[in-house]
Amino acid sequence: MFFCFYKHQISVDMSKLYISMYHYTRDLVHSRYPKIKGMDILLFRRQIEFMKNNFKIITMEQVLDAVESKSELPEKALLLTFDDGYADNYTFALPVLEEFGVQGSFFIPGKTFTGHQLLDVNKIHYILASANIYAFVEDVKKEMNYYRGSEYDYAPTDELFNDYAVADRFDIKEVVFVKRMLQTVLPEKLRNIITSNLFEKYVGVSEEQLAYELYLTEEQIRVMKKHGMFIGIHGYDHYWLGNLEPEKMRSDVSMALEILDEFIDRKRWVMNYPYGNYNSDVLEYIRSQGACIGLTTNVNVADIGVDPVLELPRLDCNDFPPKSQNYINY
Repeated sequence: MFFCFYKHQISVDMSKLYISMYHYTRDLVHSRYPKIKGMDILLFRRQIEFMKNNFKIITMEQVLDAVESKSELPEKALLLTFDDGYADNYTFALPVLEEFGVQGSFFIPGKTFTGHQLLDVNKIHYILASANIYAFVEDVKKEMNYYRGSEYDYAPTDELFNDYAVADRFDIKEVVFVKRMLQTVLPEKLRNIITSNLFEKYVGVSEEQLAYELYLTEEQIRVMKKHGMFIGIHGYDHYWLGNLEPEKMRSDVSMALEILDEFIDRKRWVMNYPYGNYNSDVLEYIRSQGACIGLTTNVNVADIGVDPVLELPRLDCNDFPPKSQNYINY
């Protein structure tokens, strides 16, 4: 069992930490799927320039030192985090980070670069970038009605739509509905079937081809690490960890740790929960395995002196200029 020693007292002025969350970073206008929800590289460069001028962009190692009482954070500390292990983080984001002399922390699902299999979450992203959302919703409903029966048992479709079609900060209710159905609500095997069926209908490339184009390779991860970037854990299969049976959750986290062993310190590593989903079993297990920091999708400025270190909140990159001034409200 591993233990991290967390700070009990910290100066109020030095405890605040802005954490910005990124996913896709690419030349959206000239990409094959310009409607994918990501940060255009021109805006990304402007944003990093703004952050460099208005915050103190720090490293993950500095955050680890702060939670372990080894040092305090500077005023207006800001941490850059990148979820899901996309190759465009290497080709587009990394050169900008190096230009400004700052670190990014990259959280990579183990399955993406070992199995070269397209994650369901990315199938959904690319369907959304290719299809009319209302046609997509109707297709999902039809598939759910078709497969409901002896093998797959779940609530009536209309009932599920009423329960889960609730808009959030960035998605209309129809988008939230298809994401919830195809990410966690329906049985896993059926989710795979439906997402693959609709991916084939709408996207226009094979899953294998997109998987090889989309994700970081092992060598790219190695290069990023050598260039001072921080590598962290984002599960193996990108599951909603808090919704899994404890044994399956532990297996997924353990597989991720084994796959990324070369790139992390097993006694002092950082967890980033896929979808921001976790529960007390997840927290207990990752703590026992050496996790010292956990990153959520809860929206706020982190307070190292107050927030549980395995449940640090983050802001979205869309909360900062030139996208918006939302960060001021937190």
